[in-house]
Amino acid sequence: MAFKTATGNGLSLTAYQGDFKTLLAYSFDDKSRTKNLAGFTISFAAGKGAQPEYIFNNLRFERPGVHAQVATAPANASINAPIHKFRWLHVPSGQQSGAAPVQGNYTYTVTPRYFDGKGSMLAIDPTLSASVDIDVVPFVKGKLQLGMTRGFMQSQAFVRHFGPHALVRPKDYIYDTSKQAGTDPQGKPFTYASEYEWMGFTARTIIFSWLDEVIANEKLSVDVFAYDLNEPDVVDRLLKLAASGRIRIILDNASLHHAPSGKPPKPEDKFEQMFKKAKTGEAQIVRGKFASFSHDKVFIVKQGGTPVKVLTGSTNFSVTGMYVNANHVITIDNADVAAQYAKVFDDALTFVNEGTAYAKTPDAAKTFSWALPGISKLEITYSPHTNADAQNILGGIAKRVEQEATESQGNVFFAVMDVSSSGTATAELLKVHANQKIFSYGITDTTKGIELYKPGSAEGVLVTGKPAKTFLPPPFDQVPGVGLGHQVHHKFVVCGFNRSDAVVYCGSSNLAQGGEQKNGDNLLAIHDPDVATAFAIEAVSLVDHFQFLDKSQRPGTKVKVASKLQQATDAGWFLSTDDKWTNPYYDSSDLKCLDRELFANVGSGSGEKAASPKGTVSPVKKAAAKKAAVKKAPVKKSSVKKSSAKKSPVRRTPATNTAAKRTPAKKAPVKKSKVKSKRK
Repeated sequence: MAFKTATGNGLSLTAYQGDFKTLLAYSFDDKSRTKNLAGFTISFAAGKGAQPEYIFNNLRFERPGVHAQVATAPANASINAPIHKFRWLHVPSGQQSGAAPVQGNYTYTVTPRYFDGKGSMLAIDPTLSASVDIDVVPFVKGKLQLGMTRGFMQSQAFVRHFGPHALVRPKDYIYDTSKQAGTDPQGKPFTYASEYEWMGFTARTIIFSWLDEVIANEKLSVDVFAYDLNEPDVVDRLLKLAASGRIRIILDNASLHHAPSGKPPKPEDKFEQMFKKAKTGEAQIVRGKFASFSHDKVFIVKQGGTPVKVLTGSTNFSVTGMYVNANHVITIDNADVAAQYAKVFDDALTFVNEGTAYAKTPDAAKTFSWALPGISKLEITYSPHTNADAQNILGGIAKRVEQEATESQGNVFFAVMDVSSSGTATAELLKVHANQKIFSYGITDTTKGIELYKPGSAEGVLVTGKPAKTFLPPPFDQVPGVGLGHQVHHKFVVCGFNRSDAVVYCGSSNLAQGGEQKNGDNLLAIHDPDVATAFAIEAVSLVDHFQFLDKSQRPGTKVKVASKLQQATDAGWFLSTDDKWTNPYYDSSDLKCLDRELFANVGSGSGEKAASPKGTVSPVKKAAAKKAAVKKAPVKKSSVKKSSAKKSPVRRTPATNTAAKRTPAKKAPVKKSKVKSKRK
């Protein structure tokens, strides 16, 4: 099930299921309902009988006292500071105390809020709400499981959890991750392990669960392709398997991972030494790089010598790969798929030091295809390839991207480390934003060809994960950089996420012509709308977040020590008190309008509607009837200049991806009306 939709009282609400996260999208049946719209209050209840909690806004009203407020909730809870967006991404957050985020069925409720016509927000009217239930759990469909790293060092959430100067790793190669890594902003110490658990998210859980399963069962063994290898707890587990004789590993030895004789050893060289010292029986390590890199990141689990399942993806088994980078892992519990990976591994034992010789084998020229339970088609290719085969594979991706221009609400989402590399696929991704027949949302870790959102334009966006001189305005915390490392290490492209013919291309391949010819890689094409939706949500998360950082690329003056309220007051960053923020969402020539239509399942052209349906009661008038019951402070002329209050339209509001703080919401008598489940 990729999404559920609820409709009622003029508001539609769609909840999309991601990898332990939910994308909420909402829209009205008519533009007239945006008159005097103050924003949206969003709440969620995590589990049956749970107390609803409000999503938090990063901004608030300049003068909360002139608006209807819930005194028991902070001024920036969305009950008091409604969201100025037509969608919201919710990622369950655990507490610093160690409490795990709740998995299970969530009830999300979205309520439009209105001004009284004089810029004062009215009390919440629960009869205007829409509510929907959806499972919020790690992504599993049939025999396929998906895991994402969180990364997000450059985020408000990371700073709130660990502070702006958190140490990600000490200088030692092997270290105890249970040791203290730092002190959080509240003065509480945290360990490397707790930091890694937050940053590694579901991908870390999957990787360790697989290794622990093999360690615990003497009938199991594992073959490993590794590129970067320095995560201390992964290293520890691999060495345990070496000591029990139940692991074979092909480890890259390009110059990045292997030092010349007489030079200090690289981390991977140190691992090789420890492995050879620990190994017994049939344990084996082979170093190699094909023509450039042995770039796969793969576990192949065998039972009694027979391949049973495989883990693959873009995630290196390193500290940066699992925690700093944005990455994915995919597991496939299928003996036939695992058997093909096992054959590739056995062949690689021979070919990994033979340059491009593998490209001449029959398997390098094939596209392997399987049907899995619930997944219509899974296709995989293994490189290195010949020049012709590489062109054919990457050209197929480029054509699929181009095909979206012929579809109603055609769409492309991608997160690709380097779109400036050679090849037809990356060339297409670099220019797709200019095609206004396609809704495109992309991110790369380079700075070439970057195109940010432009008001009044329907062109797509391509943002960078390498903001160089980020300076966030008050009241936002400054965020740490990642130096010369990568923030976005994904290699995935989603086409047509909301259709039955949706496909996602993913894996370890950089989607570059040179890489497909010279590297050992695996490239997957998963034809399934649910999997495509989970990847599309990951792209949305990254693009929204980094677009805000990219727009803040300017050196700023040092902020004096002051409360966030005072900083926001000085800077004039507050929620606006009119409905002008809604205009781009109903302007058919604006990307935000296309965004609203796409995610809220609204037919194209809704941005041109003007009049309310006959007999429709204006939600503003309906809410105004209750105004007399709202007790609030009298409206006084602000001492702040009018221009200051207008400095915070929604386009300047960050698309943060986690609700780091939560507050109980008042239960409202919301009726769940006309709920539809999709794509079961």
